Amino acid sequence: MTIENKIELSQEEQEELLNKLKVRFEKNIDRHEDLDWNQIQARLESNPEKLSTLYKMEKTEGEPDVVGYDKEKDEYIFVDCSKESPKGRRSICYDREALESRKKHKPENNAIDMAAEMGIEILTEEQYRELQKLGTFDAKTSTWVKTPDDIRKLGGAVFCDFRFGRVFLYHNGADSYYGSRGFRGMLRV
Repeated sequence: MTIENKIELSQEEQEELLNKLKVRFEKNIDRHEDLDWNQIQARLESNPEKLSTLYKMEKTEGEPDVVGYDKEKDEYIFVDCSKESPKGRRSICYDREALESRKKHKPENNAIDMAAEMGIEILTEEQYRELQKLGTFDAKTSTWVKTPDDIRKLGGAVFCDFRFGRVFLYHNGADSYYGSRGFRGMLRV
């Protein structure tokens, strides 16, 4: 799947997105108990490029939501909070090198390039584990996570899921792809 590189949202698209984000924020207050939506909305309205990125996260069914605030950097942290790996980001291999190395049955895209096109960072294993403290995610799917360079140099990549009440970290060839594996991203605003 190719991500639409739309930079500017119409006023209607902005309002619709902000409304979805506000409803999700209020519905899942346990993810961000001490944060004020009005302050977050003001920050988003003054950063249209970030709003555009959230639009892309939403369009690929990531269901982005605020999961924290970094006081040191004065940034709100949004992460894909869809129950399962975002549908619009599945059936992809790990990165461009893996995609180009496939001789047959190439997927349409890869996680690293898609994340860059969207303007988000792919989650690390640690960030993925932190997300699981906020709910149960990927009980039926799996998610590519940022792979350490030493593993990637050997042709591998890592992914996580949540089964049997815990997070599991697995490995696969970076060129592998499955209909139930995608990736989650993070955006700082």
